Amino acid sequence: MQRIFTSVNKLLNVIMVVCLATMVVLVFGNVVLRYVFHTGITWAEEMSRFMFVWLVFLGAIGALKDNNHLGVDLLVKILPANLKKGAYILSNLIMLYTLWLVLNGSLKMTNHTINSIAPATGLPYAIMNGSGIIMSICMAIILLHNIYQALVEPNAIERLTQMKDSEEMIVEPKPMATQEGVSS
Repeated sequence: MQRIFTSVNKLLNVIMVVCLATMVVLVFGNVVLRYVFHTGITWAEEMSRFMFVWLVFLGAIGALKDNNHLGVDLLVKILPANLKKGAYILSNLIMLYTLWLVLNGSLKMTNHTINSIAPATGLPYAIMNGSGIIMSICMAIILLHNIYQALVEPNAIERLTQMKDSEEMIVEPKPMATQEGVSS
């Protein structure tokens, strides 16, 4: 199971890198073409918008997998282990319900826009709305796996509820080495 998660994570990262790099090239290239050559790529903005939507939704999957979403753990820190596990499972069940709503809405929007074509690229808008389907299914799998770990593995709840403080992310600069014998 871990190999599958690792492979999917690598695939998501590659797709996100490709989307971001392509967006940069398209937008920067279009800006240069417009200001220098007074022309432009008509479909570049629309394609960048499609890629941005996919990048955000795929990034949300990666953030959930790495437990990097915003969270408030003030209450969770003071709860005893059993209540902490219950609160964690309850919050994940609420998130699963929310993902069901996103999936249901994305399916309806995808079906509704399957024949609606974007003017510049000619791509169906369903491609953009399909990102919600992929995101909700992948995030639901992650949440179900986390719930399973919380129920089965001993002490998994400590690892699953661990949050990163913003102070932990700050990288302290290294002090510069002084050179002896150098006069100022």
